Amino acid sequence: MKIKSIQVFKKDLRLQKPYTIARETISGVENVFLKVVLENGITGIGAANPDPKVVGESPDQTFQNLQSAFVSSLVGKDIRYFLKHIDEARKNFNHLPGTQACIDIALHDAFAQYLGISVVDFYGRQHSKMLTSVTIGIKDVQETMEDASEYYSKGFRVLKVKTGLNPEQDAERVIKIHEKFGNHFTVRVDANTGYSLDDLVLFSQLTKKYPVELIEQPILPSGDEALLKYREKFNIKLAADESLKNPEAALLLSHQKLYDIFNIKLMKCGGLSAAFEIANIAKPAGIELFWGCNDESIVSITAALHAAFACAHTRYIDLDGSLDLAEDEVSGGFILKDGYMYLDDKSGFGFN
Repeated sequence: MKIKSIQVFKKDLRLQKPYTIARETISGVENVFLKVVLENGITGIGAANPDPKVVGESPDQTFQNLQSAFVSSLVGKDIRYFLKHIDEARKNFNHLPGTQACIDIALHDAFAQYLGISVVDFYGRQHSKMLTSVTIGIKDVQETMEDASEYYSKGFRVLKVKTGLNPEQDAERVIKIHEKFGNHFTVRVDANTGYSLDDLVLFSQLTKKYPVELIEQPILPSGDEALLKYREKFNIKLAADESLKNPEAALLLSHQKLYDIFNIKLMKCGGLSAAFEIANIAKPAGIELFWGCNDESIVSITAALHAAFACAHTRYIDLDGSLDLAEDEVSGGFILKDGYMYLDDKSGFGFN
């Protein structure tokens, strides 16, 4: 079955409300989409919203790359060789993970629909449901508690609290959540490289009586080795995020043994194929998997969930990136109920 046509477009999906992390305040969400249409009318869709501050590629660059001669050359190619096409795209768009991811996701979707099977079942479903965290940006204590109360009323059980600007205020926010909600919420924190080692130590000391499940990427990748000193004092699990951009980085980090968890994002590594390479490196090293996201369409969020559920050592998901969008290109994909994310048995990624 050959690819008949390809369509590329971008769309500002907009956030319902802005939020702040250690690096910036985010209010707009421009996603790039790629549609791959087969001769029988099946349409596979991919999407991307890469973070230029992390991977050096912007959505505008992704949009331009997807209009290249290479992408046009996919027309006429047999979808049954989709993994070969993805491998060629990764070579052609080296170090451009947003472009890679968009192509990878669209081809996975089209191929699995062609087979009449879901992507997760093509690779082997290992999980049927999992709690996702929902994110509270960097806010004052009162606003943090307001957001936590809202998520409590919606049935969520896991919070990811953005930190990284003020460790004392960050600790107060975590403490107040525990004081008000008790054991209802599991609390994770994400400093987005905003801490120094001293900041990290102070935060951990202040919250040592209040459970923190894990801390994502507390310091800049250039300071990773300093985490050895932190590990001598604290037993909190650390998750690599900004340090984990691709399989090569995963290989290095697996030897350094600085991180207990790999946070895999399709927008960082370039799609499902690269994500599975990272997962395969993590498994023999005893490193757990955490699947994260940017502010993304249901398209790429669902793709990440399929990848997560296909890996037995997936332990955490933070796939709330489409929940605050004012609009989207597709619907369906996943089911969210009481904080749990599920996948159905529809072919491909199951979009409506």
